[in-house]
Amino acid sequence: MDRDDEQLLRGRVYGHDHDDPDPGPRRGRTYAELVGGPLDGLLLDITGWRVEEVEHGAALPTELGRFPGGRSLYEPEPGASRTPGPGVSCRFHHCGDTP
Repeated sequence: MDRDDEQLLRGRVYGHDHDDPDPGPRRGRTYAELVGGPLDGLLLDITGWRVEEVEHGAALPTELGRFPGGRSLYEPEPGASRTPGPGVSCRFHHCGDTP
C-alpha cells in the first residue's frame, strides 16, 4: 500500500467504500480505532457490542492483509481504558492475519 492509499483510509469507517458520499464516522455511534496492520487508521463501528465482544476484538475481512481475501486480526490492548458512549471509545491493535 502506498502513502496515498494510507491517507485515503485514515478517518474512514471500516466497511464503507472510499467513494461513499460520507465514509467517515457518524454522530451517536461508537468506534474502535484500528492501529497497525493493513487497516491502520480506520474506525470500526462497535455500536451495540457487548463488553465481552469488545474484549475479543475482531477478525476483519480484507484484501489488504498478508492473505488477500483473508482476515486481519485486531484486539484491544489488555488493561487499556475505554470511554463509554459515542465517539472513539478504544483502540484495537493489529495482532496478525489469517487466510
